Amino acid sequence: MRLVIVYNANAGLLAGAMDSLHKLFAPATYPCKLCALTYGLLAMRREWRAYLDGLAMETRFYHRPDFRAAFPQAADWPLPLIAVEQDGQLAVLISAADFAGIVDLPQLMAVVAQRLPGTARLV
Repeated sequence: MRLVIVYNANAGLLAGAMDSLHKLFAPATYPCKLCALTYGLLAMRREWRAYLDGLAMETRFYHRPDFRAAFPQAADWPLPLIAVEQDGQLAVLISAADFAGIVDLPQLMAVVAQRLPGTARLV
């Protein structure tokens, strides 16, 4: 079982720079709430990295095109999302619609913890 984290963004240095500028100058119209919550202007927030590192499960990150290629059966799912993958099957943990109600990183971590019952955190 692994945690699948999917950003509603493209991969690459130029895409990342454009996303950072978009978050900085027009945060209300930025299309990836997951990115906005878990990344600063240049890097993943330390608290999020530490939280994920403490989960007792593997984590995989995808950008929009990579996710669609890896999981064609989910290519039309709204993004961003966090899912659990087991035996090649995905179950949505946090949907794009759920992200609308998540206001900050501590709340995101609490929702992940709440929806991952039985998944122990490493200490």
